[in-house]
Amino acid sequence: MPMAVRERKRRATATVLFAVVGGMVALSFASVPLYRLFCQVTGYGGTPNTEAVAPAPEAISTHVITVNFDANVNSALPWRFKPAQRSVDLRLGEEALAFYTAKNTSDAPVTGTASFNVTPYKAATYFSKIECFCFTEQTLKPGEEVSMPVSFYVDPAIRDDPNAREVTTITLSYTFYRADDEADGETDDGREMADAGARAGG
Repeated sequence: MPMAVRERKRRATATVLFAVVGGMVALSFASVPLYRLFCQVTGYGGTPNTEAVAPAPEAISTHVITVNFDANVNSALPWRFKPAQRSVDLRLGEEALAFYTAKNTSDAPVTGTASFNVTPYKAATYFSKIECFCFTEQTLKPGEEVSMPVSFYVDPAIRDDPNAREVTTITLSYTFYRADDEADGETDDGREMADAGARAGG
């Protein structure tokens, strides 16, 4: 085989390999946000719907459901974080407003971001957030304490789902972790969310 042909083949092979490696790197960076988007759309892993608008008043059901609130903090974040109320009772389709409180216990400003899930997982598709502090990062000054609202409703369509219609209690669970440690905190955060889900489900 002529030298020129072999050289062209080597260059083509190298180009393909570089393209494959580049694609793998790009996919690794995109995998986390894509996974989160998938969860938000499908409710997979207890991730509630975050693209919601309040239903029309005539859509509100007479069926009442209880929503419990759970709070967790990753060990890397020097905050105290807890729900202002343990639970609320609301009608399906009715918009509700709940609050969490967070306090920075350190002597420096700290930015946190929250992950969340809903248990039982089969109810996550029907739990819809309208507004939530978890949509953006939160920065607290040293010693600062704030109240964080979340507005939500439970879709009446849950009563039409044979796999979820028997659900009478839903738990909304948050875990706050340090925003600049997000990459390092993914594993710990996942464990804490799993523990939270286990406690809620039990």
